[in-house]
Amino acid sequence: MNRDRVVEAFRLEAGQLARAMTDVSEAEWRLPTRCEPWKVCDLLAHVRVVIAWLPDMLTAPAPIRAEVSATEYYRPDDRFAPETNAARIVLAQAHAAEQLSGTALVEDFEATWQRVDRLCRAEPEGRLVRTRHGDPMLLSEFLLTRVVEVALHGLDLADALGRESWLTSQAADLVQDLLLGPADGVAALEKLGWGQLRFLRKATGREPITREEALDVDRLGIRWLALG
Repeated sequence: MNRDRVVEAFRLEAGQLARAMTDVSEAEWRLPTRCEPWKVCDLLAHVRVVIAWLPDMLTAPAPIRAEVSATEYYRPDDRFAPETNAARIVLAQAHAAEQLSGTALVEDFEATWQRVDRLCRAEPEGRLVRTRHGDPMLLSEFLLTRVVEVALHGLDLADALGRESWLTSQAADLVQDLLLGPADGVAALEKLGWGQLRFLRKATGREPITREEALDVDRLGIRWLALG
């Protein structure tokens, strides 16, 4: 995965999310999301938490070689086990509770993503990192998983707030490539008869999928990701 393409998609998508959340009212911060039991404030805090792992990863010793891709990162192991998900929920709720207001939460998120963006841009192509789960990965591959987090939870936040999606084309293309492969994505969507946004919603459980659609997806060999 091209490092510059991923870094730019991260910058654009995180910036779009931050702008979208600047005018959320205090009442809206308490609205429920599809990511139960998180409210809007908790879900934005979660996105902040999952990108905030990067600075420490970049200061830690780099692994010798990459062994896990972005696709393999989303494998159904203990990182998505009930106890891990429970800890993930508590961590996000705790971070949201530490903020004095919705404005403070947005400012903290913006400062975090901008720091991550600066650090990643300063790293060379081929930089290796080790995730908190122990995965040795290319920085570009791990940052791609952060684009997935920002993009998909951006859809969740937009839906919870009753707003149109603000998903950027750059992030949407990367998530589509992750699921379909860069060479086959357009052809697969044409065969399914879905637009890109509808595909991303269905492929990630954000829109129901019929039995017939599921069969079509299987025939096309679409990769379903394990998402917590």
